Amino acid sequence: MSVISGKKIILGVTGGIAAYKSCELIRSLVKEGASVQVIMTQNAMEFVTPLTLQTLSGNRVATKTFDLGWESEIGHISLADSADLVVVAPATASFIGKIASGIADTLLTNVILATLSPVILCPAMNVNMYKNQIVQENLERLGNRGFIIVEPSEGSLACGWEGKGRLPEIPDIVHEIEKTLSPKDYRGERVLVTAGATREFIDSVRFISNPSSGKMGYSLAKEGLMRGAEVVLVTGKTNLAPPCGAKVIDVVSAGDMYESVMEYLDWSTIVIKAAAVGDYTPSEKINGKIKKDENSRILNLKRTKDILKAVGEKKNGRMVVGFAAETDDLIEHAKDKLKRKNADLFIANDVSLPGAGFETETNIVHFVYRDGKTEELPRAAKSEIARKIFDKILELKTSSARL
Repeated sequence: MSVISGKKIILGVTGGIAAYKSCELIRSLVKEGASVQVIMTQNAMEFVTPLTLQTLSGNRVATKTFDLGWESEIGHISLADSADLVVVAPATASFIGKIASGIADTLLTNVILATLSPVILCPAMNVNMYKNQIVQENLERLGNRGFIIVEPSEGSLACGWEGKGRLPEIPDIVHEIEKTLSPKDYRGERVLVTAGATREFIDSVRFISNPSSGKMGYSLAKEGLMRGAEVVLVTGKTNLAPPCGAKVIDVVSAGDMYESVMEYLDWSTIVIKAAAVGDYTPSEKINGKIKKDENSRILNLKRTKDILKAVGEKKNGRMVVGFAAETDDLIEHAKDKLKRKNADLFIANDVSLPGAGFETETNIVHFVYRDGKTEELPRAAKSEIARKIFDKILELKTSSARL
């Protein structure tokens, strides 16, 4: 279940061309289970109709401060009190200036001044307007007062200019909403996550690898960020967008991953090894492409460095979590690996099961503990599995601190 599920989110829409993107944002939030209450300014209605946003949100759109339907219960106060979070997307230069100066001449500005909930502002405007010193000072003032500012994207603008001023991408806005609503129980923690598959090259164009998509590791990195941790993500090749806010280290081979993990090991307080690392690499890499002929070829392989074992040997009080992707004797193999590699927790999954393992959106895992006990989790989205892993790490850290 998403952290957004069941939350009451007020979406403020102000009068900029990017107002049409609020339709996509509403769809994304509703899909995650949020109740979205839209408040539009009069200028916003020049770009998108209240009926459109009402249809997408399933809730009546509020537009006027002195609307008898709302004011029977003092509308701006009831709206402000009911919100778990307020997000304004797009936030125009004019709107930002009003809020920074405490001006409440619209329903939306009244609600923002009256709410005690977090407020996220997503600026969108012409690049020169955004760079204007007045706008920047207003944003800085709001940031200092606790408003959360999502930086605009760069690219082609509707006005014909090129530069910074586009509404932040919808996934980035949703991520910031998730981050804001998540408990910050990992503040002060430094989490090192590995993800994806490594590639062991045979020649210049061929390599040995596996089908890992990196989805589990990326979900873990995102969960850590949302809960307040600093995150370094060491990743093999994937098709995934890097989690917003993580320091991403791109690697290719198992050797590359080993070097990067060792580089950041002393920095970390928690290590989660979710990558599918190649256990073997060719003894010799051929420069250029091996030409095809009628002869059979023997490929000599040698062991790669065991990254998790190396981490376990230099544990020094940090929490170490490993993954065991197996096709048989799942629990036995996971228990053996946990002991040999000096980990605190192993996440074991049978990659031969439907809905589990490589390239799937879901996973079926077992938690394997140092005392030999195990716990099976039912099939769930990898984002949900990541949330439960972080819950369990926190539980283990808390119980360890009490000893």
